[in-house]
Amino acid sequence: MRAEISSMFGLEVYTDRGKYVGRVDDVLLDVEDKRIKGLAVSNIDREFLGVDTNGVIIPYRWVVAVGDIVILKHVFRRAKKKSSDEMGE
Repeated sequence: MRAEISSMFGLEVYTDRGKYVGRVDDVLLDVEDKRIKGLAVSNIDREFLGVDTNGVIIPYRWVVAVGDIVILKHVFRRAKKKSSDEMGE
């Protein structure tokens, strides 16, 4: 199945466990290999991701599905652990 890359802009991004990650702002392409390399995600849940920035680059290999939303593998254990460690838990 083929789709326009531009159709990904503005899609909300969630983990496969239903946790909101952010919104697709841009798509990184590997022109030589003719593939999507990553998604630039803005409007992110900074607390969940454990970052202070307004956006992140998500590797496309984490993407499970693209449709009305983008679904990612839930690979954010380290971000959650960091938050717990900072709280002294």
